[in-house]
Amino acid sequence: MSYYPLTSIPDYYGIDALLTEEHKLIRQSIRDWVESFVMPQIDQAAQNHTDLPGLMRELGKIGALGPYIPVEYGGSGLDQISYGLIMQELERGDSAVRSAASVQSSLVMFPINEFGSEEQKKKYLPKLAAGEMIGSFGLTEPNHGSDPSSMETYIKNMGDHYLLNGAKMWITNSPLCDIAVVWAKNEEGKIQGIIVERGMEGFTTPETHNKWSLRASKTGELVFNDVKVPKENLLPGVTGLKGPLSCLNSARYGISWGVIGAAIDCYCTAVQYSKERKQFGKPIGSYQLQQKKLAEFLTEITKAQLLCLQLGNLKNEHKATPAQISMAKRNNVKMAIDIARESRQILGGMGIMGEFPMMRHAANLESVITYEGTHDVHLLITGLDITGINAF
Repeated sequence: MSYYPLTSIPDYYGIDALLTEEHKLIRQSIRDWVESFVMPQIDQAAQNHTDLPGLMRELGKIGALGPYIPVEYGGSGLDQISYGLIMQELERGDSAVRSAASVQSSLVMFPINEFGSEEQKKKYLPKLAAGEMIGSFGLTEPNHGSDPSSMETYIKNMGDHYLLNGAKMWITNSPLCDIAVVWAKNEEGKIQGIIVERGMEGFTTPETHNKWSLRASKTGELVFNDVKVPKENLLPGVTGLKGPLSCLNSARYGISWGVIGAAIDCYCTAVQYSKERKQFGKPIGSYQLQQKKLAEFLTEITKAQLLCLQLGNLKNEHKATPAQISMAKRNNVKMAIDIARESRQILGGMGIMGEFPMMRHAANLESVITYEGTHDVHLLITGLDITGINAF
């Protein structure tokens, strides 16, 4: 039985006509890489709970790390729609691959580029863009997830350095990271960002095991026990929650594109299977219930594509609001996880097998619907924007 190749993408509303030739070239190059590098080994990696060897350097080679970072700092200087299309293609391969690129780009390179000193930009960004250096982002804590303002990690000014204490949890790339952009409270209770480097005494990164989701991605903690951090490692350009939340806005935007890729992978597989799998003497795609599912999949994917395209336009014009980004993240992740679950049913028992992507995508999306703001928190962000009343 043959299945849709990874190159098939639904474009029901002719959205490609709204993309530039550069956009389409970038998308195709990432798609080709996903087919050649990710797809042959992703099932085994997920089954064995191992990451893809050399992933970050490979992502660096194809320009998927910090693509919107200026060329002078090692990026490609691309626009936000290009970034979104890259995330879409990476997540068609696996959410773990997109997560690795998203964390490096939006949560590590973005704050250094936006809030870092010139020396910090020159020191870290080119190596991060090339995948020669791996970054992680420390915001969520064991006791504080959706409420980052209550964080307990703190820095103390010791005169010639800062002393950092605390812990961060659920950190992508933590066991592998060379640096971590960490958000902590100073002695005045104000939140600041600081760059912590591997090898600093008292800095450890224990790995999180036994995950049923994002199994091809390394997750862990960031633990700080009287870590001495040089003063020049403090991000000078921001104080307060604006710093980490602006990073999350960039990451959430990337996620809203990325999950479309996971949904497309499931949809294309389900369409082909429904045409070739026969029951009661005819393809299951000839039955009304299956056609209903496929029609709904295509409708929801198309809506998500249009939502992201316009959000990308707003991002390019620096007009996208946090609430608009929240809406796209929440809507599109829910769309993708629903399609993963329902398309699994179209395949029946075969849908649970590793040869097909549905269960892997569904399990991954259980994490994506929670991280970078939970589904329910994003609803409250939209509710606040509608009513002006804070329900937190």
